[in-house]
Amino acid sequence: MRRSLRVLALLAFILVLAAACSGSTASPTATQQFSNIGNNLGDSAAVPAPAKGGAPGSIPAYDASTTTQNGIPTLVTSPNRNLILTANVSMKTQDPWATADKARAIASGLGGDILAMSQTGQGENRSALITVRVPSDRFDEALRQLKLLDGEVLTSNVDAKDVTDQFTDLQARLVAKQAEEQRYLQLFPQAKTVDETLKIDAALGNVRTQIEQLQGQLNLIKNRTEFSTITMSIAPIVTVPTPPSGAWDPSVTFAKAIAALSVFFRFAADLAIWVLVFGWIPLIALALAFAAMRMRRPSVPAPTA
Repeated sequence: MRRSLRVLALLAFILVLAAACSGSTASPTATQQFSNIGNNLGDSAAVPAPAKGGAPGSIPAYDASTTTQNGIPTLVTSPNRNLILTANVSMKTQDPWATADKARAIASGLGGDILAMSQTGQGENRSALITVRVPSDRFDEALRQLKLLDGEVLTSNVDAKDVTDQFTDLQARLVAKQAEEQRYLQLFPQAKTVDETLKIDAALGNVRTQIEQLQGQLNLIKNRTEFSTITMSIAPIVTVPTPPSGAWDPSVTFAKAIAALSVFFRFAADLAIWVLVFGWIPLIALALAFAAMRMRRPSVPAPTA
């Protein structure tokens, strides 16, 4: 009896030991599973979310790389931005018309062309206004060459308008409208009545009109970003001649004498006008004084015979 109890206890101990060993063996597997789930979550967090509305990948605003300037890291602007560049230059030259012709030649040499040019005046009063456009990648070079023309640069300013977001939005809307057009084209064979065909055709025409409008806006922005505009205002340099100092000029003396004479005659005319207007006042005063003196004089009695 006791021997059978010992055998049962030994069997129970062996079973418990085997269960403990199997539990310790399964534990790493569970740990490994949790680790794999964590890795999967990490990998999914690293994947960027798709663009909303089926829009194409947006153009990054800044490059991920950095540069160091004086030991301070700074972000580098990405060259993939869509910018509309314009510049205005005001200068003075001896011959504004010739300078405008040189500016047109510079634009043509850099692959651009002229948009407008106005040349007015004559002689020393000539002036010019010219507007050219050049490829955006040659904008800085064109501006540098224009400033090196003979003359004096008075003002110069550059303006950059960022239209990247607008361009990306138009692209996304164009893709959506093109997909809508394809859906209407697929519905055409499924139309069973004339009314359904007409409705699909009207909707398809409306979508194609919107596609043409979006494509036109995209082409306009693309053209303005590919070519930059520079406007130049050119005025003449006016030189005032000055007579040499120390030289006697009779004509100058005569002119001064004529001017002094005209001043004298003007003063005399003004004085005559004043006397004419106010001259009767002292005459009245003299008359009153004379009358008063006669009244005060005593009368002399007549002599008797």
